[in-house]
Amino acid sequence: VSWLFNPTRSEITSLDSGNIDDILNNADVALVNFYADWCRFSQMLHPIFEEASNVIKEEYPDRNQVVFARVDCDQHSDIAQRYRISKYPTLKLFRNGMMMKREYRGQRSVTAIADYIRQQKSNPIQEVQDLEEITALDRSRRNIVGYFEQKDSDNYRTFERVANILHDDCVFLSAFGDISKPERFSGDNVIYKPPGDNAPDMVYLGSLTNFDLVYAWTQDKCVPLVREITFENGEELTEEGLPFLILFHMKDDLESLEKFQQEVARQLISEKGTINFLHADCDKFRHPLLHIQKTPADCPVIAIDSFRHMYVFPDFSDLSIPGKLKQFVLDLHSGKLHREFHHGPDPTDVAPGQAIQDLASSPPESSFQKLAPSEHRYTLLREKDEL
Repeated sequence: VSWLFNPTRSEITSLDSGNIDDILNNADVALVNFYADWCRFSQMLHPIFEEASNVIKEEYPDRNQVVFARVDCDQHSDIAQRYRISKYPTLKLFRNGMMMKREYRGQRSVTAIADYIRQQKSNPIQEVQDLEEITALDRSRRNIVGYFEQKDSDNYRTFERVANILHDDCVFLSAFGDISKPERFSGDNVIYKPPGDNAPDMVYLGSLTNFDLVYAWTQDKCVPLVREITFENGEELTEEGLPFLILFHMKDDLESLEKFQQEVARQLISEKGTINFLHADCDKFRHPLLHIQKTPADCPVIAIDSFRHMYVFPDFSDLSIPGKLKQFVLDLHSGKLHREFHHGPDPTDVAPGQAIQDLASSPPESSFQKLAPSEHRYTLLREKDEL
């Protein structure tokens, strides 16, 4: 019965600083297991991950179609830090070397992991057979439509590569040959159709063979500047490693959301990449509000979660004051918000004759960092909770 304990040899590639870029850059799809040997959850995942690799290798035998790989985070802490790994095991998906923002959070089973890879290998682009299909698009979604003379072209291959990366954020469609001809008056063409029946289309004007340009343009259209945070995506957003600027508003209060979106675009576009702009349903997120001594009755409320503490914007009505929201964010980056919570207002901010208030207590602790802990992984938060 020894065969019961000797499964088929799997082809799990061990990654290190010397081979990681070459292997991931040449893989259409790579699923990487970031693990620690001492972690019980990592130990439990190893045989499952290996068996899933065996199943997928039979379906996709080409070496570069699908790669299953692993990183020992204790031995290669530089790689773990590079990809902001703080939980073990963490399964990250890569496409042509680019890490996808949504990690694998499904069941830790051979069937579930294999199905996930099959889904990732499916075509993310819907082929249009009649341009009438374009007029019937779901305009509540973000749609990217490509019109190409032929599928076997560098232009389409670039479009396909971008769609593989961003298909969770946009709907991608394509039309070819005679069907697409009415939309190709000046050559192959890519158009963004934003949400809203009356929202105007936007045309991509750059080179269609330049992946970086096409990707940057498409990402800007598919990923909104202000995103909604939910219980489903909270951990994912936290793992991006950027602090949160959050508008808490009632679900039907779209006016406050629109004002917030406008001021973020007007004042903070230069801060994109240093902080995440989010909005949250006050009713759903009562607990974070309690951390800043607020309730849904106080909404709309703007706050920053630095993952150490939460800081409250003084008054929502100050939102339209030029530069006020930007200064709030700059005060986070400079450390002023943290300093003033612990030691009171900076002397330069105190009016003559006004006493400096002594704030001995700490500001509210981060709430969103614990938003969606996984029961299948060891986390530093789990250790903290058990102490």
